Amino acid sequence: MALETNEIQEKLVATFGSDVFQFNQEKDIFSFEVAADKITAVILFLKNDPVLRFHFLTDLCGVHYPDNEETRQFAVVYHLHNWYENKRIKIKAFISGNNPEIKTVSNIFLSSNWMEREAYDFFGINFIGHPQLKRILNMDEMVSFPMRKEFPMEDSGRTDKDDRFFGRTTANC
Repeated sequence: MALETNEIQEKLVATFGSDVFQFNQEKDIFSFEVAADKITAVILFLKNDPVLRFHFLTDLCGVHYPDNEETRQFAVVYHLHNWYENKRIKIKAFISGNNPEIKTVSNIFLSSNWMEREAYDFFGINFIGHPQLKRILNMDEMVSFPMRKEFPMEDSGRTDKDDRFFGRTTANC
């Protein structure tokens, strides 16, 4: 019998109660939010449950929402895949803008090691318990986090680029 989204939701709610919420079907991906302090327990449950079997972490990334309230300014997004049933899910955990940190899942999925380092490098999200959390693509000396919305896209003084060629126009032509 195929794994249905209502079965995933029922198992999660029965185990974690109100710590999992905002269930939604977005095209072929079932998504939900989880309280940030429960993320490792939820992911471990999804991986080890004999029916759910989400054994593959497809992606982990950060998102910056500067207009959200302070406690929801960053999100860590996890994409998991059940290869047996070809079912994919997306999990969002929102974290504080003042101190963006969340527990690592590198002890559950080894592949998350570099993904968490990338989220740290670009967003400044601290993954508590990560074995080697340091920059992975930017210079170690860099003090800012370039994927945060307050980081300028490019030098405003540049004259060698014409915004029209990049889909950005400043006036109607």
